[in-house]
Amino acid sequence: MTRILTPAPLTAQAFAPYGEVLEASGDDFRLINEGWCQRHTDRARLDFGPDGRAGISLFQARPRSLPYSFDLIERHPEGSQAFLPMTQHPFLVIVSDGPEAVPRAFLTSGAQGINLRRGTWHGVLTPLHAPGLFAVVDRIGPTPNVEEFRYGQPWTVLAP
Repeated sequence: MTRILTPAPLTAQAFAPYGEVLEASGDDFRLINEGWCQRHTDRARLDFGPDGRAGISLFQARPRSLPYSFDLIERHPEGSQAFLPMTQHPFLVIVSDGPEAVPRAFLTSGAQGINLRRGTWHGVLTPLHAPGLFAVVDRIGPTPNVEEFRYGQPWTVLAP
């Protein structure tokens, strides 16, 4: 049995149960740098737990293509995880309300990042174009911070 998902455009409202969409949009900004720069402040709720600290890492993931088949989701119980693409290419975001729930797939616009809340089940980093380079802001700490789940049957994400 094939389990099919079609990605929806990534919007703040649709993604709200899982975290925040990071984008320079809306009219809630202030001008800085003599009016040459819009500052969109405090776009994500970063959470690193009581024993963690913020870290900025660089991830370079090989691009995937649609249709994309996956059977692995993971979560980080000790802290949030923000993905900030370092190129303006869309990437695929997969999230779930848990291993027993039907996952959801979103496609970014190419000018969006995401912040996953602590404990949110999600797919692996899935760029659709090279170089797949992301700055990741997440928890650095002494305790394990990843749990994985493998589906008995894979899911396939089709092109929208």
